[in-house]
Amino acid sequence: MNLEDSKVQVTDINMPFMSMVWFMVKWVIASIPAIIILWLLFIAFGGIVTGLGIAYIN
Repeated sequence: MNLEDSKVQVTDINMPFMSMVWFMVKWVIASIPAIIILWLLFIAFGGIVTGLGIAYIN
């Protein structure tokens, strides 16, 4: 088997407009759980940092 590097250059994507719109809608819907998870992580991290700050002050 010959393992050589190949270079590929994409010059055009032929995709109907409505298919592209539907793809973007699905992309937004798929990102909602990720946003919720990140939001929960930021809330938890903020609570930990705030708790440590209050414990340090007292």
